[in-house]
Amino acid sequence: MLLTSKIYVAGHRGMVGSAIVRELRRQGYNNIITRSHTELDLTRQADVEAFFAAERPEYVFLAAAKVGGIVANQSALADFMYENMILEMNVINAAWQNGCKKLEFLGSSCIYPRLAPQPMKESCLLTSELEKTNEAYALAKISGLKYCEYLNRQYGTDYISVMPTNLYGPNDNYHPEHSHVLPALIRRFHEAKVSGLQSVTCWGDGTPLREFLYVDDLANLCVFLMNNYSGNETVNAGTGKEISIHDLTVLVAKVIGYEGKICWDTTRPNGTPRKLLDVSKATSLGWTYSTELEDGIRLAYADFLNNPVRAER
Repeated sequence: MLLTSKIYVAGHRGMVGSAIVRELRRQGYNNIITRSHTELDLTRQADVEAFFAAERPEYVFLAAAKVGGIVANQSALADFMYENMILEMNVINAAWQNGCKKLEFLGSSCIYPRLAPQPMKESCLLTSELEKTNEAYALAKISGLKYCEYLNRQYGTDYISVMPTNLYGPNDNYHPEHSHVLPALIRRFHEAKVSGLQSVTCWGDGTPLREFLYVDDLANLCVFLMNNYSGNETVNAGTGKEISIHDLTVLVAKVIGYEGKICWDTTRPNGTPRKLLDVSKATSLGWTYSTELEDGIRLAYADFLNNPVRAER
C-alpha cells in the first residue's frame, strides 16, 4: 500500500477496526475511509454495492462482525450466523466487483476444530468437529475465509485472511453478558472492588487454557500482512503462549487490586478445553507480538476506567 492509497476499514468503531485505523495513521497512511453502521448497514447488499461503486477503495480491511462470548453465541445462534455471513459476503463480493486491489478478512481462532492438535496450525481447518458453543459464528467466518480463497482461485484476486486468537484492549466490549472472558473479568473484578464484595464467582472450573493477544499488536500484524503476504491459506495471529482461565482470573484480580475470594461455578460451561495457535507462519514472515499479557491488561483496565459510557454497555 502507498501512503496515499485509498483504504476502507469496515467496522472502524469496533475494537479491531479502531485499532487498525490507529495503526494505519501511526504508519502515515492518510486516505482512510470509514462508515458507521448508521451510515452504511453492511447487511444491506444494495447499499454496500452502491458504496463500493462510489468510493472504489483500493484496499479493504474487513473487521466488521457481530461478536460476543459464550452466552451471546448460545442465545443467538441464527443471528450470529446470518449477520456475519451476509455482511462479509456483501463486502467481499462488492470489493471484487469494483476492482479492489487487495482485501484482508478478519476471522477468529474459533474456526478450528474443538479438539484440534495443539498448538493449532492453519492446516487443521475443517479436519474435525467445531466447538458447539460458537459453531454458528465459526461457520460464518469459515465461509468468509473460503470465499476469499475461491475468488483467488477462480478470478485471480489477492484476498487474504488472518485468524486472531482471543483479543483484548482499547474499545473492547465490557457488557456483563455479551462480552468475552477477559473484558468480562475486568468489569466483574472492578465492580467487586468498588462494591467491597467479599467474593467473586466465575464460570466453569478454571482449567481451560487460552491465548490472548493485545489488539494493537493484531493491528500491526494486519497492516504487515497487507503489505507482505499473499496466499489462499489464512495466517494465525497470536502470541504462542497460553494461560489457564484460573491463572488469568488471578492476574486480572491482581491488576485491578481486588483482594477477595475467587469462587468457581462448575455448573457453567467451560467451552473449548484448550485453544492455542501455532504462530510459526507469522513468525516466519517476520512478525511477532510486542505486548505481554499483564502489561496489556493494565492498558485495557485504564481504557475501561477512562471510558465510562463504553464500560456501561
